[in-house]
Amino acid sequence: MPLNYPSSTCFILLLVTITRLIYTVGKTEQQKPLILPDLDIENIFHKLRDDPETIQMASTDYGHIVHELPAAVFHPSSIDDIATLIKTSYNSFVPFHIAARGQGHSTQGQAMARDGVVVDMATLRKQGNGVSISVSKDPLIGHYADVGGEQLWIDVLHASLEHGLAPVSWTDYLYLTVGGTLSNAGISGQSFRYGPQISKVHEMDVITGKGEFVTCSTQKNLELFNAVLGGLGQFGVIARARIALEAAPKRVKWVRLLYSDFSAFTEDQERLISINGRKQKNALDFLEGMLLMNQGPINNWRSSFFPLSDHPRIASLITEHTILYCLEVAKYYDDQTEKNVDKEIQVLLQGLAYIPGFYYEKNVSYVEFLNRVRSGELKLQSQGLWEVPHPWLNLFIPKSQILDFNSGVFRDIILKRNISSGPVLVYPMNRNKWDDRMSASIPDEDVFYTVGFLHSSGFDSWKAYDAQNREILEFCRDAGIKLKQYLPNHSTQEDWTNHFGAKWMKFLERKHQFDPKMILSPGQKIFHKQLQPAF
Repeated sequence: MPLNYPSSTCFILLLVTITRLIYTVGKTEQQKPLILPDLDIENIFHKLRDDPETIQMASTDYGHIVHELPAAVFHPSSIDDIATLIKTSYNSFVPFHIAARGQGHSTQGQAMARDGVVVDMATLRKQGNGVSISVSKDPLIGHYADVGGEQLWIDVLHASLEHGLAPVSWTDYLYLTVGGTLSNAGISGQSFRYGPQISKVHEMDVITGKGEFVTCSTQKNLELFNAVLGGLGQFGVIARARIALEAAPKRVKWVRLLYSDFSAFTEDQERLISINGRKQKNALDFLEGMLLMNQGPINNWRSSFFPLSDHPRIASLITEHTILYCLEVAKYYDDQTEKNVDKEIQVLLQGLAYIPGFYYEKNVSYVEFLNRVRSGELKLQSQGLWEVPHPWLNLFIPKSQILDFNSGVFRDIILKRNISSGPVLVYPMNRNKWDDRMSASIPDEDVFYTVGFLHSSGFDSWKAYDAQNREILEFCRDAGIKLKQYLPNHSTQEDWTNHFGAKWMKFLERKHQFDPKMILSPGQKIFHKQLQPAF
């Protein structure tokens, strides 16, 4: 429910602050009013909520580990409302923190704002008052979709498929907002070929930390464009993104292969992703890898693939080797290319060093493949196992150090602790598919690996996984492994400086340019300037 003004203490305190600003500032020629006359302040009040249920919703996230109470949650009716809210903070003597929350799929409180205001972006989507999704064509850039930052990727998929089109770069889970993934990078098994999602954006509308509405692209306001993509929400709220589209395939040939030797597994992965640069038409469209271990199910919640009849012999192989490495690849096709897809897969996989007899394949629709994680989510929800702690750790590891990581982490820390029951992903990417001008931070080597520990735990056991995550990071530090965290979680300025490396000074300059009062996305904990509570 709305703040209950005029009796609400929150409203009275904010009203006093704003009234003082309006009536005491700007009385001399040298001073300009800090509150602009066109700001509809009363309209903001009507859209703030501070009831316990709403506050509780905004004080947690998918991780269910960090809890930060905001002063209020803002339910905008339009993009202009968000700009007004940010201007109100920016032009106040005592600015307050603001965090845009999409699906709240962060795991360490990144979408929270302690004592500040959380903007519930889902309100725009549910009310239909955002940018929505529209598909168009430009003679210079081809087909594209203009998409509100609050929109879900699953809806972008369905809307673009109505025109026979689709984006080419995806995350593994599609029930995330466009603004949320673009603020990080947006990666999955397509990234080695098509790049992260941030590499497929033509243009954006952004509300900066000053409350300014700015259209940016590679042609105009380039500095803001590059700052926001992968910028962890530090420079602005994404109101609209123009996403590149291509002709959509109809079906997917989906293959899994099992390995017992990690060196052979990584060599084959690196060979397969190298083909993309030489023979685009004959390359794979998707490549990921994962670990199979005794403490986890053979089929995990992300996808059910291996036939039940083969579970005993796969389990026997895991017992023999303690860890198996599963290579997962996919090739997209349509009616015109269907007759060649099997031959192309055979050519691509010829000579790979997987265990003979452990080859598995499926033939599924394009939508079923892209949305493969959804069925696992619904199953966990029905069992009450979705809204639980998720002590995740996502890393980028340089190719030159992935064997050291395997011996020190996979075959030592993970096996000794014996608690990793969730999916553990490991797959390579090509650095040349990333634009280094953007804010996202990745290793310097031409090939680097994504490693994801996607744990779920009980509310009384997440600390054991957290301790394992810390041990992994400590091992990497002591071994000199030059990792980068994806969806990073750092607690000190020194750690953030190291995370961005050579990009840190540019990141800092951009922060001072686009959010000089450090209002936006405090939950990332990059900048530790403490603002006053919102109300």
